[in-house]
Amino acid sequence: MARTVAIGHQDYETVRVNNYFYIDKTDFIREWWESGDIVTLITRPRRFGKTLNMSMTEKFFSVDYAGRSDLFEGMKIWKEEKFRGLQGKYPVIFLTFAGIKDTTYPSARESICRVLEELYNRFDFLTEGELLNEKEKKYYSEVTAHMDDSTAAASLRNLSDYLFRYYGEKAVILLDEYDTPMQEAYVNGYWEQLVSFTRSLFNYTFKTNPWLERALMTGITRVSKESIFSDLNNLKVVISTTEMYESCFGFTENEVFEALEEFGLTEKKEEVKSWYDGFTFGKQKDIYNPWSIINFLDERKTAPYWANTSSNSLVGKLIRESSGKVKDDFRNLLEGGTVVTEIDEQIVYHQLDLDERAIWSLLLASGYLKVREMEVFQSGYEEWKQIYTLELTNFEVKVMFRHMVRGWFSAAASSYNEFIRALLAGDVDAMNEYMNRVARGTFSYFDTAGDAEHTEPEKFYHGFVLGLMVDLSDRYRLTSNRESGFGRYDVMLTPRREDLDAFIIEFKVFNARREKNLEETAANALRQIEEKDYARELIENGIPEERIRKYGFAFKGKEVLIESREA
Repeated sequence: MARTVAIGHQDYETVRVNNYFYIDKTDFIREWWESGDIVTLITRPRRFGKTLNMSMTEKFFSVDYAGRSDLFEGMKIWKEEKFRGLQGKYPVIFLTFAGIKDTTYPSARESICRVLEELYNRFDFLTEGELLNEKEKKYYSEVTAHMDDSTAAASLRNLSDYLFRYYGEKAVILLDEYDTPMQEAYVNGYWEQLVSFTRSLFNYTFKTNPWLERALMTGITRVSKESIFSDLNNLKVVISTTEMYESCFGFTENEVFEALEEFGLTEKKEEVKSWYDGFTFGKQKDIYNPWSIINFLDERKTAPYWANTSSNSLVGKLIRESSGKVKDDFRNLLEGGTVVTEIDEQIVYHQLDLDERAIWSLLLASGYLKVREMEVFQSGYEEWKQIYTLELTNFEVKVMFRHMVRGWFSAAASSYNEFIRALLAGDVDAMNEYMNRVARGTFSYFDTAGDAEHTEPEKFYHGFVLGLMVDLSDRYRLTSNRESGFGRYDVMLTPRREDLDAFIIEFKVFNARREKNLEETAANALRQIEEKDYARELIENGIPEERIRKYGFAFKGKEVLIESREA
């Protein structure tokens, strides 16, 4: 009989006691402990079992679970006799930053301090008796949500000291989702403040802590050493390309197929593989996202389960506000193509707005992209470069991104949908009416850097082209070629059916030095279509000239004028 699939449980004890569906990952404990590394940072995409593995590690080592062999009997780790002696041996400090998603620095700092205060409350038995002197007891009482920076910075180190005195063993420290506050700080504009606070906390906890036995951190990204890890030189970092713990997070294909057999879903193997396969850690290929598989076992149908577990706010912001080049590459990815780029596996958040390589690095670390191939070559004296060819991880990710692009126009969804209908119907007056509504409703959403009336609208029309591709891809093949002049962009919609017309669209930005009004700008756009003979490709592919529609889009801030010309 198949086990019960219980959705959302991240506590190892709950899963084991109730015999919920679980794939044995306890060999991670052996591999981690035998590595001998003092401080380990492991990055994996969200919903990849990081929190459940941390809970498993806590239950194994914590003195609070001494004698709880029932939690590990029958598991891989219990086959190792020497590890049975480690179960329940150490004081464990387990904390998570998963819930710290504040929009301001003061509230984020307070939330972190509250996590530390709750830890101290859990161990308040340490203040009883003579274990701590009066000064230390006073310090203990000062660890609150409103403590000063120096008190917060030393809090975990001091707690390790107190636990060592009580138990006679150094502490194991587990920090889950360490980078969640970092991502929120970047999105909400308080990165530098949070970095300063976190750097001091991590330095005291993981570097200058003589009462630390081992430490384990998990997160989605490896935040750059120069930011929060600058003083931490004893850190072992394990990222998606590292050949350690390859199958400890996520399900292997064999594990997935065995689960399908357990639940009588063997005939679904190929469907599940087409939707959810694609992740690679180290040299281990064919890794599946646990969240998607568990939900599939429960619902017994394919859907974008993993993609729907997060707002994807950071990813959406980066792509939406990115340059035309990044949007071009992103469109190519959605069409099944690849991106060739250098990758910096240390995420430098303050460079995300400046360096497109940082964007692809974040998307790779977050699991949205996978490496198809990697080439190493020497570009100069003792300088080696790694060039990655990246593609979307799987079909589930593709579905998620298509939904994301549609969401960009949600503020003007009705007008956007009416524009699409007017475009297909050839109603230029309606196209002008609805396109101006769309521009007014979403223009600044694509570029938050300044006043949309005085900035070039390039980012808007690259996003608009992505929207066209997503909504018309079942009927048209969209191709584009960004011209060398700023603000020029060609779009060609080639019909997939013989009963549909083709489209050529040219975007132009109003130039006050050369044009009197938007009518001249639109006329210049149409003239460029003719002078460069953009229709030639369509005609050579057998589309009659009378079935080719040509449109010039003229932009001036949020104002748009569309003119047409039949071939």
